[in-house]
Amino acid sequence: MKIIFFGDSITDCDRDRNDEKSLGNGYVKILADKLRPIYPDTDIELINKGIAGNEVCDLLARVQSDVIDLNPDAVVIMIGINNTIHKFKYGKELNLKQFERDLKELLTLLKEAGITVIFLEPFLLPAPDKRRMRKLFDDELKIIDKTATALADEFVAYDEMFNGLALSIPYTEYSEDGVHPTHRGSRLIADTAIKAIRKHLL
Repeated sequence: MKIIFFGDSITDCDRDRNDEKSLGNGYVKILADKLRPIYPDTDIELINKGIAGNEVCDLLARVQSDVIDLNPDAVVIMIGINNTIHKFKYGKELNLKQFERDLKELLTLLKEAGITVIFLEPFLLPAPDKRRMRKLFDDELKIIDKTATALADEFVAYDEMFNGLALSIPYTEYSEDGVHPTHRGSRLIADTAIKAIRKHLL
């Protein structure tokens, strides 16, 4: 079974772009190290196609070459946080209607190609410099949650999960900057994502 991980820096996590077997040092690598021992007699190929800084439109632009042409059985996607971040960091406009169209087209292309889609919801934790982003991110999350719930085979919600944990544990345990997960945060992503993936292992 071939599974592609598709997303931004949270997926990328310093992978070696010149090595197709490089999984980076984030949740993808942790997940791989947990999944393979569970299925020692199953041929599971995991490929990391995350690129730091990507937005939904970037995934749409490269979905054919980086996912569909590789004929995977499943794709695991986490995307969306940069669409909000880039609005505040670079002044790049976030057109929510276009965002929704891009996300729908991305997921529809994958489903039409016969690929199982596992969507991991992006999240934003309350780092001081990120609090002003919350309202826009919430607007984006409504679109993500509605679209992914309707089109993906599995949807794993992380924003409420992480923010709920942050009510009793410092958010920095899971992400020092509110966006990029710590090792503990990456472990949590891996542990929950693996449950969704296992439902679809051939």
